[in-house]
Order: sequence, then C-alpha cells, then structure tokens
Amino acid sequence: MTPSILSLRLLVQTVERGSVSQAANAVGLTQQAASARLAALERELGTALMVRSTHGTRPTEAGALVAEWAAEVLDAADRFDASVLSLRESSHGSLRIAASMTIAENLAPRWLTAMHAESPELLIELTAANSEAVAASVRSGAAAVGFIETPELPAGLEHATFGSDELVVVVGRDHPWAGRARGVSIEELARTPVVARESGSGTRLAYERAASAAGHPPVRPALELSSTSAIRATAAAGDHPAVLSILAVREQLAAETLVKVPVRQLRIIRPLTAVWRRSNAELPGAVRRLLEVVGAGV
Repeated sequence: MTPSILSLRLLVQTVERGSVSQAANAVGLTQQAASARLAALERELGTALMVRSTHGTRPTEAGALVAEWAAEVLDAADRFDASVLSLRESSHGSLRIAASMTIAENLAPRWLTAMHAESPELLIELTAANSEAVAASVRSGAAAVGFIETPELPAGLEHATFGSDELVVVVGRDHPWAGRARGVSIEELARTPVVARESGSGTRLAYERAASAAGHPPVRPALELSSTSAIRATAAAGDHPAVLSILAVREQLAAETLVKVPVRQLRIIRPLTAVWRRSNAELPGAVRRLLEVVGAGV
C-alpha cells in the first residue's frame, strides 16, 4: 500500500522540526492523530522511522532515508497541485488568496481594490484565517498565495517579507493601567492574563515568543477569541489587556475607546510575509502582479 501524501508530509515535518506536536500543527492534525499516523506508517513500511525521547523526536537511519524520498514525492505532488490550480484559475479568471486576520482586515482591502481597478474581470476570493491555517491553505493548493504575520516561517514554501508590524498592549479607558504614564514592566505584563487569539495566531505567537525571549514567559490567556474585533471589544469593556497589531487598533486609539500602555524593555516588531509554493517565474500572472502591488506598498 502506498502511504498517503498527508502521512509523508507529517513524516518530513517531524524530521525537520524534531517534534511530533509541532509537525502536527504544521499539517493541521492533533498530536494524537499525528502519532497514530506515524505509527501506521511504520507498520505499512515494516520498519521503525522515529525514536522518541524526553528530548524530542529524531529519525532512525531508515526514517531519515524515507523522509528524503518523501520530500521528493511531496515536491512532485505540490508541483502537480499548483499546476492544476493555475490551470483552473487561468480558465476561470480567478485568484484565491488567504491572509491572516490583521492583514485581511487592514491591508488586503487596498491591494484588492488596486487589483480590481486594473483587472475588473478577475474574480478574487479572499479567505481570512490565522497564520498557521493560511500556510496550510497555500500548501494544500486551496490558495495560490498567502499573507502571514508570524515570526515562524512555514516549512516548504517560498516567501518574501513585504513589511513589518508592531504589536502594542491596549486596555479599556477604565482599566488601572490606562492611567500609568510609565506603563508596565515586562514582568507585570507576562504574569497578567490577556485576551488573546487562538493557538496558531501569528499575533499570539509573536507576543509569546518576545516575552519568553525577554525571560518572562506569559501566563495562559484569560480568554481566547477567534477575531480581532472581538478582542478589541472585550478589552475595551473588560478587565483584561490585549496585545494587538497597531494596525488593528488605530481607530480605537484615536477614538479613545482603547488606551495604549507602554511596556518597559519590550518592543515587539514582527515581519509581514507573503508565501507561495513555486518560484516567481512559475507563478500565474495574477499572483505575480499581486505581489508587485503588495511590494509597492499600495
């Protein structure tokens, strides 16, 4: 029996990342489902592929060899999927885009307006999701190009950074932090539960990584919400701060429904990145033009 593409992708990701849980996130599986798939793959091939320990997961000699073969199969499968997607899009005059929430809400509308002005006959479909889901969408061929805001670049995709973004801490007008001219320390912020996006969000990952790098891993969020607008409203009305893109809170700061809180000894700048599956020379014309529009800062 030939192993499935998903099982091979999971194996390659596990070898690259040294972690079943991280590989599971990368391919959109739960850790339990990923472990079961790897065990099934070992049974199919009749050999042990991975060695698991408290220090992580590493490939056996056979596992490293199979992962190398699998990478070649995945490259061919990705090229086939991308070619089919390109054929479908050129036939129907459509362009499928996936973007993380911050980018979809605050930057993409200008790009799409510019694209429509140039090519009004082009049907553009935009899907908003967290950065992890965007990468998965591009990798599967559901989207021709994706835009993410995570500091962790997805494996197996071409990418180009087109800008940067700053995360800020915001609270409602009645929050105790709103009146602090000197703001808060990184220690106080890290031990305070915030209102945050779900796991897989680039905003959440950027904050957690920056705080941890400063020596203060943050506590678990008070609430996990699936949209930026819900987080803004909850922070404005409630007791908990939020960490959001400055792009997402400019109007609220101007209207004074939210207050920016300075954080001493911490500034979070993250890259904004476009991701796709092929070299620029092989990209459909609509995708190449969109990347030019994005790069020009329209």
